[in-house]
Amino acid sequence: MPKALKFRTRPDAGFNRPGAKVPATMPVPDIPPGAQVAAANDPSPRPADGPSPTGRQLRMARRIAQKHGISAGSDREAVEALRARGIDPFERSNMLQLVPGPAKGGAGAQANPTAQVPAIARPSAPSPATPIPATIDADHRASEIVNIQRDIARRRRRRLALLATRLTFFVGLPTAIAAFYFYTIATPMYATKSEFIIQQADAASAGATGLGGLFSGTGLATQQDSISVQSYLLSRDALNRLDSDLGFTEHFSQDRIDPLQRLEADGSRDAAYKLYKRMVQIGYDPTEGVVKMEVVAADPKLSAAFSKALIGYAEEQVDNLTSRLRTDQMSGAQDSFAAAEQRMLEAQSRIVDLQERVGVVSATAEESLIYSQIGAMETEVRAERLRLDQLRSNARPNATRVEVAQSNIASLQAEIDALRKSLTVGVEDEVSLARVTAELQVAQQDLVTRQLLLQQSAQQLELARIEANRQVRYLSTPVPPIAPDRPTYPRSFENTVLAFLVFAGIYLMVSLTAAILREQVSG
Repeated sequence: MPKALKFRTRPDAGFNRPGAKVPATMPVPDIPPGAQVAAANDPSPRPADGPSPTGRQLRMARRIAQKHGISAGSDREAVEALRARGIDPFERSNMLQLVPGPAKGGAGAQANPTAQVPAIARPSAPSPATPIPATIDADHRASEIVNIQRDIARRRRRRLALLATRLTFFVGLPTAIAAFYFYTIATPMYATKSEFIIQQADAASAGATGLGGLFSGTGLATQQDSISVQSYLLSRDALNRLDSDLGFTEHFSQDRIDPLQRLEADGSRDAAYKLYKRMVQIGYDPTEGVVKMEVVAADPKLSAAFSKALIGYAEEQVDNLTSRLRTDQMSGAQDSFAAAEQRMLEAQSRIVDLQERVGVVSATAEESLIYSQIGAMETEVRAERLRLDQLRSNARPNATRVEVAQSNIASLQAEIDALRKSLTVGVEDEVSLARVTAELQVAQQDLVTRQLLLQQSAQQLELARIEANRQVRYLSTPVPPIAPDRPTYPRSFENTVLAFLVFAGIYLMVSLTAAILREQVSG
């Protein structure tokens, strides 16, 4: 049996104290020469003077020996061989060398694993004593873990502090400035809200029928007019009229208005127009056909006055939208009616002239009269002929009476011939009754035609008047402008929250963009 090992140790070597550092080498025991192998193979327990290495530490030591190309029959031989080369197998740095690093050189590096092991500086002369392995107890390991945790916490606190600083500078400070402006500097503004509707005349009362009356009184009938009025109220012409009537730009150039909302006294018209579009908000709701308007000013009464003036401009614009159409429709119908009436009067005057020229009021009546006279004379001629025949039937007729009868027949026949001739042939400078009758019929037919045209023109004029009345637009104000009694703007809390969200969103986008770029560059 080998001799008992005697350790040279210090009584105050407290390796097991919390936070105590493990020395690089353990105390060297007194081993007789030639007894190293026997001591290493001795399965008898070590004395209780020093801690014995654990099984895990011995296995780690054997792996370290294999890594350095040392062949050992047992774990303790591996420990002794490593210590003979000046290597402490229980040192933390040596244990970390067992972690495999990234392979370099491909298959050649895997075939020769000893090529990755750094060169070990060997001592000039072997030490006569062989050290025993040192151990890392649970307290030391716990202290190291606590140190690591403290380091992680310290880094986390530093990152949180940097994040808080950036948020304060890029988000908190601008939000505080915006809140200071909204709560302290911003001038109170009063908003007057109003609503008006552009309506069309009732088609039923105007006499319209069919599909044209389906959309009467709805927003579809006046949608284009509402959009036109909205565009006009937001135009430069409306600004110029409002400025000339109520001094819009002069009101917003006052010194009591804060600099962000104030209009410079020598500002351009473009700047005034931008301010006008910001202070006058007009929106059209196509589902209801309502035009909503909001006018903002630093004085509530002036705000209501601005709103009423703009509604008056809208009424004028509504009247002007269809005035030309109504005027064109009525003027065309009136001109057509006047022309038809003039032609009818000319035809009637032609008939009167013809009647006065020929002295015949009615050709039909004249013809009837002549024919009646001819008929009467023919009756008398027939009676005279009967009388003449009776006279001649006597054996000795009265010659005088026969001559008288013959003379009467001849004169009646001549008169009949004259009457018949007057129907077709004129007497001296007079025209014939047939020509007079034809001219009168033509003139009367022309008069009838002109009268029909005049009647149609009158109907067209009435329809044009109805259509013009239907085209009339008028503006009704269901919500009249009333001056507010409390400031509407600024909405300090809402604007401050909005400013915070805006600045936070900008910071988030910039941070994400910077992180993505940094990752791309580092990769």
